[in-house]
Amino acid sequence: MDRVRQGARALTRPSGPTPSPTRRNKAFDAALALCLGVAAAQYVLDNLHGWDSRQDRPVPIGYPTRAVDWVALLGLALLASAPLALRRRYPLAVLWIVMGATLFTPGDAARLTFYACVIAAYSAAAYSPYRVATLASLPVAVLLVATVGDPGAPTVPTQYVPLLIAVPLVVAANGLRAWKLRADESSARLSAVEREQAEALRRAVEHERARIARELHDVVTHNVSMMVIQAGAARKVMKAAPDQASEALLAVEAGGRSAMSELRHVMGLLTMNADGSESADPEELEPQPGLDQLDTLIARMRSAGVSVELDVSGTPRRVSAGVELAAYRVVQEALTNTVKHAVGATARVKVDYGGDDLRVEVTDSGGSPSPSAATGNGHGLIGLRERLAVYGGTLRTGPCPLGGYRVHALIPLEEA
Repeated sequence: MDRVRQGARALTRPSGPTPSPTRRNKAFDAALALCLGVAAAQYVLDNLHGWDSRQDRPVPIGYPTRAVDWVALLGLALLASAPLALRRRYPLAVLWIVMGATLFTPGDAARLTFYACVIAAYSAAAYSPYRVATLASLPVAVLLVATVGDPGAPTVPTQYVPLLIAVPLVVAANGLRAWKLRADESSARLSAVEREQAEALRRAVEHERARIARELHDVVTHNVSMMVIQAGAARKVMKAAPDQASEALLAVEAGGRSAMSELRHVMGLLTMNADGSESADPEELEPQPGLDQLDTLIARMRSAGVSVELDVSGTPRRVSAGVELAAYRVVQEALTNTVKHAVGATARVKVDYGGDDLRVEVTDSGGSPSPSAATGNGHGLIGLRERLAVYGGTLRTGPCPLGGYRVHALIPLEEA
């Protein structure tokens, strides 16, 4: 019993969308049904009004003895041709109706429903979403067409055989050409979309590189400014307090090394905007945030309603300002994404000072997206990867096995 139910469900389960013919398709199908119905009716009426008196061939339909028989033949012609007007919208139902008409067609009048059955079978194979039921019905339709009719009289007149072969060939060739044109158009559209995406990604990378270069420019400018101040102080106290001058010169040396390290990283990045204007305004030239400001960042997130924990492991030590800025931006971007895409989630920030690298990991427990989730440009992670690549670092992102999201950054360390 269960197998019967499963078989019934397989027969009635659609495997594709319901056909939606256009107005042009509907008009064509209505005209086709009309022409076929008129031709079938004419075929019947030719026999009614004395075929043998006007033709030198035997009568194709034996003379029925009652008028009701002629009405039945006209009814069969109408029953087989009229449903073809809906052959695209209800292809399988049309095939079954035409098959029923074919079943009741007299053997010497097989031509009455032959063409309608062929068209209905093609329509079911081409448009029906019920593939199992269609594949089961087509052999029955072929069997009906093959068995209904007088074996001694051909269903299709000899002079029409070349036409019957040529028409499907023309239709198939036209369909193949239309399919090729659609495939070429789809390929062209796909290529255009891929080019647009590649161009958008290139612009996003250039924008992020320019922004990173501006921030590194601020770091270098700050270091150089401190060097100038320390050098001026050393010059003033060199004679009166040599020890203080020595300390100031050491600070100048450290600042110079840090500035040179950042300059090595910033080389090759864009430092000007696309229009050739300056990259940063003078009022923006200030020290950028570092790991020492993570507590402030997390406090702001907590005040916004996000539960955040900070875990620092390893031995904290001084690293270059650019590396600290990159690590800070990783945490900032990850927590911002948590606020936008995981409302109600709890977040955990881990900073691990290893022997040769700095590991930064931000995880959240997952949540529902906020209304502002769709307002971003989606380039935040691209910017992080570009920023970390400046220092030879890597970024890995993705969902956690038990839910939530994880952002993991690994940055090689160089002593400042």
